[in-house]
Amino acid sequence: MPITAPPAAPDLSGSALVRAPERPEPGYWAGCPSVRYEPDRDRFLLTYRERRPRNADPSTGATGATGGQDRGWRCAVAESRDGVEFRDLWSVERADLDSPSMERFALLRRDGGYLLHLSYVDPADRRWRIDALRADTPEAFDLGARTPVLTAAGTGTEGVKDPYLLEHDGAVRLFATVSRARAFTAEERSRAHAAADIHTTGLTVQPTALADSADGLRFTAPPGRAAEVLDVGPAGAWDAYESRITTVLPDGSGGWLALYDGSADAAGNYEERCGLAASADLRHWHRLTPDRPWLDVRYADVVAARGRWYLYYEQTRPDGAHELRVAVLDEFAGLRP
Repeated sequence: MPITAPPAAPDLSGSALVRAPERPEPGYWAGCPSVRYEPDRDRFLLTYRERRPRNADPSTGATGATGGQDRGWRCAVAESRDGVEFRDLWSVERADLDSPSMERFALLRRDGGYLLHLSYVDPADRRWRIDALRADTPEAFDLGARTPVLTAAGTGTEGVKDPYLLEHDGAVRLFATVSRARAFTAEERSRAHAAADIHTTGLTVQPTALADSADGLRFTAPPGRAAEVLDVGPAGAWDAYESRITTVLPDGSGGWLALYDGSADAAGNYEERCGLAASADLRHWHRLTPDRPWLDVRYADVVAARGRWYLYYEQTRPDGAHELRVAVLDEFAGLRP
């Protein structure tokens, strides 16, 4: 039967460190994992991001958005044989994209090669966007050959970011967080993208939208609200500001289960927590955790490998930094691999 109530949350006490932040201080993060397992090669492929503190004046958004050690400065694709110890195969820095910041990437093996979707702030309009690269191997991605996938202007939103890729029925489904468009006052418009991250402003909510593609490069989606598949929660809810799907997996009964990041308001933008949602068709999702989060982590992604689940996530440490961890589990959300 489809899952209608939240199963028991997994025990993460035995998890292992995958990537530590550069420094043990607030604002230094290693995280945003997106993971794939290749059974024929018996290897894990991981994308992750490194972040440094924002240097911008919080009242004006000046200086830090264009220079200095701030925000998402490096993303990488890494390989592992055991799912814990990874070595980098390819990386990019924000300066390579002339961008103020990067966030979650997504990797998919398809049609004899690899797709990599990049999430970064467009230097032209300071709004989040997603581009795609294709290469024969994960080491061979070429930034000069990137293809625009989803932009704020093209989706009728204030930004689109944090892709998750799912192959289903021969097509590629792209779940992404969007900043919902709405009418701004002149003052709000001046603030919306001043710091090149509307998510920190509280000016609009951040639901999840869905786009489809035959090749993983050219996507179609209804514009604006019509593309949204997981709305934010009601006013006052723990996820009233954001609902970012981070992974999707079959529920064992013909339906789907998703992990999603939520926050009550913009103040929780850097410390989202993880909830559960269910769907019969990938387009209509309902919350299984409307009253409280399921896990105190963010950017969770899970894959089945070698008869077990590997749950990757970003977690806040006591010193305020974030680190990337993995928990290896026999069961996840009531499901066996």
